Amino acid sequence: MSLQYVPDVIYDAGHTEYGELIKSLLLKTEALISGQIIEVISNEPSVKEDLLTWVRIQKHTLLDRKDFGESCYYYIEKR
Repeated sequence: MSLQYVPDVIYDAGHTEYGELIKSLLLKTEALISGQIIEVISNEPSVKEDLLTWVRIQKHTLLDRKDFGESCYYYIEKR
């Protein structure tokens, strides 16, 4: 059974490349309080591995990643 996460913020990055996505994501996560969840939706293939690295570096928690066709949904909990 898959867990369902209720995000506090949804960020639809579309085809935004990694560098620009991270700039926006940094601002969005700064506005969250610890324990809140952001859902990031990306259609950019290059983001898959790089975003996971960014989450680890920032010490956030990747709760889940779901792939639906070209779209990937990431559920990230702020540390």
